[in-house]
Amino acid sequence: MNKNLISAWLDRDSVAAGIFLAPALILLGVFLFYPIGYLLYLSFTTGSFTVAGIQWVGWRNYLRLFTDADFWQVIGNTAYFTIATVIPTTIIPLGLAVLLNRSLALRGILRAAYFIPSITSLVAVGLAFRWLFQTDGPVNDLLITWGIEPISWLSSTTWAMPVLILLSSWKQLGFNLVVFIAGLQIIPQSRYEAAELDGANDWAKFWYITIPGLKPTLIFAVLTTAIFTLRSFEQVYIITGGGPLNSTNLLVYYIYEQAFSRFEFGYAAAAAVILLMIAAVFVYFYLRIWNEE
Repeated sequence: MNKNLISAWLDRDSVAAGIFLAPALILLGVFLFYPIGYLLYLSFTTGSFTVAGIQWVGWRNYLRLFTDADFWQVIGNTAYFTIATVIPTTIIPLGLAVLLNRSLALRGILRAAYFIPSITSLVAVGLAFRWLFQTDGPVNDLLITWGIEPISWLSSTTWAMPVLILLSSWKQLGFNLVVFIAGLQIIPQSRYEAAELDGANDWAKFWYITIPGLKPTLIFAVLTTAIFTLRSFEQVYIITGGGPLNSTNLLVYYIYEQAFSRFEFGYAAAAAVILLMIAAVFVYFYLRIWNEE
């Protein structure tokens, strides 16, 4: 009898749990699992979105990707862009967070000022950067006043990418600053007091207390910044359009270009699957490192 009652209660709890989870599971299925499944299906096809126009081609899109020089150039551009964005948007906010965590005048105002870029429209920022770095723009005007020859920033294969990196770094800096400040609040102040009693200087406290205490926060900031840069699209679309000579073409813009300019949806889907796999690798390492903490 007791076993029957326990089974009844367990069944009741299971039904209740299913009822409460159903809306979330339905939303996940409609807006996450189904699109991913359909993306995988499209990556093995060619043609239009209409059923009559779709043809199964197997691994042809992937073979074409891995033998396409433009695709590998885009992968190289994306890797360069990601690394060059992650490094400054980790180091600079970390240093600023350590400074702003102290008792400084106008500390609250400075925190808000650094965070403003994170809530600014990327489209508006992109338009502003395109104006700043155009051939007859304010940046070149400033260089001329310093006796330096003007630079064709956006039409140069050397300088166009650094402009995009500068924009993305500036945009992400405030978010990482807030993350690091929050991480610093978790480190017990008693550790710093004990280090001072042992005669440790500021650098020793930073290296042996702050960095180890911020390890989970550092991992989170690095990986979220990497994912943010992987999905970069607006700045490329607005400022360079992937040029010059494909030098600023990033993976998301490449997918957009293949799908909506050339209407090769299957090929674009295959490239999107590669992007999904790269993002999954970042998430895997994040979860693995987090579980080891």
